Amino acid sequence: MVSYPKTKYWRSKKHLQSVASLPCQNCGLEGQTQAAHSNLSIHGKGRGIKASDEYTAALCCDCHQVVDASHLMTNEMRQQIWYDAFRMTVNELQYRGLWSLDAPTPQIDN
Repeated sequence: MVSYPKTKYWRSKKHLQSVASLPCQNCGLEGQTQAAHSNLSIHGKGRGIKASDEYTAALCCDCHQVVDASHLMTNEMRQQIWYDAFRMTVNELQYRGLWSLDAPTPQIDN
């Protein structure tokens, strides 16, 4: 039997609001941004469980939908869009002084 380490989830409405306050980090659209959680199990995504809140990217409604459910792209393409937006989100939040001090430092890979 394979055993996986238990994921520690960090939840913060303030952090999600800060992410959503940014312009879309994929297309630049302002005013329609959402905090788009990672869809990867390495970030804590599971059946019916969203990834931990430090793994969120600022994406507009359309880009969020493309990343979550587009049949027009491969999984790798959708993951790359999310990762690029995620990196930019973390950098922008830190630059603006909006990165939550109690937030775990996310592993930025890929």
